[in-house]
Amino acid sequence: MSKIIILGCGSSVGTPRIDGHWGNCKRNKKNLRTRCSALIVKGSNSILIDSSPDIRNQLLSNKVKNISSVLLTHKHADQTNGLFELRPFYWKSKNKINVYSDQVTIKYLKRTHGYLFKKTEDYSPILKANLIKKKFSLGKGNEKIKFNTLMVKHGRIKSTVYIFNKVAYISDCKDYSIVKQKMLKNLNCLILDCLRFDNHPTHFNFEEALYISKVLKPKKTILTNLHSDLDYNFLLRKLPKNVLPAYDGLKINL
Repeated sequence: MSKIIILGCGSSVGTPRIDGHWGNCKRNKKNLRTRCSALIVKGSNSILIDSSPDIRNQLLSNKVKNISSVLLTHKHADQTNGLFELRPFYWKSKNKINVYSDQVTIKYLKRTHGYLFKKTEDYSPILKANLIKKKFSLGKGNEKIKFNTLMVKHGRIKSTVYIFNKVAYISDCKDYSIVKQKMLKNLNCLILDCLRFDNHPTHFNFEEALYISKVLKPKKTILTNLHSDLDYNFLLRKLPKNVLPAYDGLKINL
């Protein structure tokens, strides 16, 4: 049995914000949102999608003891600033952790986080950069997971969509062309960007996310990257039965 864990489902500032602002969210556990990351687990194969600034507490909260590899959706800080926190996994295995992403992201990280990839006087490198392919697999034997990837618009940059086990993870996207992608149709689960009610230039809003879900027709849609505009219980009352808001720690069997 494999599963995906939503480690964090919040927007780039999380809920509450660092200044304590909760927005329209009531102060309950399912509104306590850290920045977006997810973990795919199949046996001992634990594949991290994005490494948010909150990754330390996310992995501790979910009792994660191993990271096999890391998939990055794009270069923004709320997806990559937690890479430094992965050092203990390197110390345990003595092997560099394979990180997969597009060329723009890899080039950016090597410039901004060079010490993680190349030896310096003070640090041994903990990561190995790998250019993402359209199709690839991670893991061995019956723990192997096969992936397809798709590049989508996220404002002025591109973000990578990861598709596996009839699941698609689309955390940062404002690209209507995805409704024409055959590989995204009739999935078991669509994990989809839904930032807020108001329009946004780089993210789907509530109305747009529901439109994407309706056209792609997954069995279930999970909304992620939720801003403090979007209270969990309020969303539950407004959403169709097959569409649910994510919450930190949500586990989905694949």
